[in-house]
Amino acid sequence: MAIKLKYRPELYLGEGIKEKKLDKIKKKLETRPFFSGVFLISISRNASDQLEIYDAKQLSWKYYQENPPYIVGIADDWQEAVVLVEKMVEDCLRVRGDCELKEYLRC
Repeated sequence: MAIKLKYRPELYLGEGIKEKKLDKIKKKLETRPFFSGVFLISISRNASDQLEIYDAKQLSWKYYQENPPYIVGIADDWQEAVVLVEKMVEDCLRVRGDCELKEYLRC
């Protein structure tokens, strides 16, 4: 049960995620959707939310198999994912002057 994930070219990485192990983590996420131990930040598909944070184990759900997420960040745990979202908001405000995260993260 492989899943083809899409990643932002410049991923936001939590402190617990090492750049040199990123390819290995990506491969595990795509080939073993029950892979646990990381949290993903993706652009939300609904209009009322901007981002979603979830445990990588959720990739095994049928919904994600049929609708792979666009991943913008990977963190070691929930709290680290929240810190990354804060960083994304700060970067968006600095660059764009607003909080249109979906647009900012797709560019």
